[in-house]
Amino acid sequence: MASKFLIFSLLVSFQVLTSTLADETGFVGTVNPKELGLHKTRKFSHFKFFFHERFTGSNATAVTIVPPLTNYSTTSFGLVGITDNALTVGSDPNTKVVGRIEGLYAGTSQTEFNLLLVVNFVLTEGKYNGSSIAVLGRNRISLKVRELPVIGGSGVFKFARGYAETSTLYLDANRSAVEYNIYVSHY
Repeated sequence: MASKFLIFSLLVSFQVLTSTLADETGFVGTVNPKELGLHKTRKFSHFKFFFHERFTGSNATAVTIVPPLTNYSTTSFGLVGITDNALTVGSDPNTKVVGRIEGLYAGTSQTEFNLLLVVNFVLTEGKYNGSSIAVLGRNRISLKVRELPVIGGSGVFKFARGYAETSTLYLDANRSAVEYNIYVSHY
């Protein structure tokens, strides 16, 4: 009985200490998971998107901010760029637009053409309107299919996790077309 009382006393003391520390800092506190919608059952969704980048011209959708270092022109090491492309439901750029992919990319390898990709898939249709899926990871362009982690999201996709598979349909100096299959777990 004494050991149960001791454990109970320790737990109460820990709770009081935690509450006191939260009060002392003024910037941290406890959260009820139900208030954030975390009591709901997780859903698993598959999204398939396409986008078409234009690297040149007055209507470019992917723009180099910092050019690659000249010593690494074949790997694009040092390259930094931004992108803002329409997301379509089909591989034809004239199919229905359901959102945008907005983000940045950087050439991060001295030995091969890899990009660090940081993008948001901002959706504009149906119950997903205003929600976004965040993807961050290494995009090894030499592979036919690449996997990148889903690191979160907003709106419907708060606390999202999963992964994205991406494959390049075509790529040249002026343009590219890319397919994304995103597998995401969300509430």
